[in-house]
Amino acid sequence: MSQKNSDAMSLDRGYIGLLPRPKKLADESYLEYVQSFRKMLIQDMFPVVAGGGEARYAAWKAENKPNANSDDLNDIKREFRDAPVTLTWQRFLRSQQEMMWRQTRKSFLRDTDSELAKMEAAETKGPGKLIYDKDFVVPNYTRQEIHLQPGGYTDDPLAGVVYHYGTMVFYEGTNDQDELHQELAELTVKPEGKCERILDIACSIGQATTALKKLNPDTEIIGLDVGLPLLKYGHYRAVEQGIDVTFQQALAENMPYEDGHFDAVMSYLLYHEVAEEKIAEIVKEVHRVLRPGGTFSIFDFPNNHGQTLPPSYRFLIDFDSRNNCEPYSVGFVHCDFMGILRDAGFEVTEGPATSNAFLQSILATKKA
Repeated sequence: MSQKNSDAMSLDRGYIGLLPRPKKLADESYLEYVQSFRKMLIQDMFPVVAGGGEARYAAWKAENKPNANSDDLNDIKREFRDAPVTLTWQRFLRSQQEMMWRQTRKSFLRDTDSELAKMEAAETKGPGKLIYDKDFVVPNYTRQEIHLQPGGYTDDPLAGVVYHYGTMVFYEGTNDQDELHQELAELTVKPEGKCERILDIACSIGQATTALKKLNPDTEIIGLDVGLPLLKYGHYRAVEQGIDVTFQQALAENMPYEDGHFDAVMSYLLYHEVAEEKIAEIVKEVHRVLRPGGTFSIFDFPNNHGQTLPPSYRFLIDFDSRNNCEPYSVGFVHCDFMGILRDAGFEVTEGPATSNAFLQSILATKKA
């Protein structure tokens, strides 16, 4: 058999449940290795980095700033940098991300025409729908290669399927069948009384969007995102599963909905990925599209002005921002997010806890 024919036969390898398989077994095996590498770095190696850095910083602070009421990030970074293993862990974490995206994208690029054709064919199919304006202008601030994904969420036509498989690796095997998004959908708080419409804001490929519909079959579910390649893939996934949800391209700070249109809104990892000056705009816009008494369930990075977070968290978030393309996360972590929510007119309480202890969960309710 010729190499050309062998390659052609290997392109479509089907699915494992909801997860598309890479185009070659060698690709899948390589990415399984990358996933195990990441799991070792996060679950085994980072606790060593955190423990060593915390100990060094505590000793330095006791000697040099025993009466300080706050921690200076530069002091934290210096002490963590000089702790054993830190620099190796930083290099490994960066390399692992590069390996993950490079091989994932390389694999699905082997069959670009087929991948694009599937999404194009699904655009006019139901039961749900995909809404976008071909003249929509993507703002420059959204065109970041978040977490080093090539082309980011807006510029690579294959961003959806690459994001899907790449984040499966990123989640270390805990979200292969949308388990995490199922949990978030279950934790999304619905208001008392009617619940006719729920918005999943910054929905990416719609994993939480479809999970919300499965849990709320009689409720209209809409997923909104700026990244059209993600939405096209999300719509294709929904069509394949026969799930009636709407995906719409729009900006979170300028949504095409009437005042009070939604009963509930949820967001997952939105605010740490938008420019700091947009945070308040988005919060006000969510408040506008919610009905009185409506709920806003927020799952995102920890946010406490950066002062009450453990030094290891501050070190990790700073490194992630600078070396893993999270350019806006430090601004979010240090802003008064709770104050922004209250200033917009929300009543703010702690939301239901998630299985990811790193995330904060917030419930913001529009005053009736």
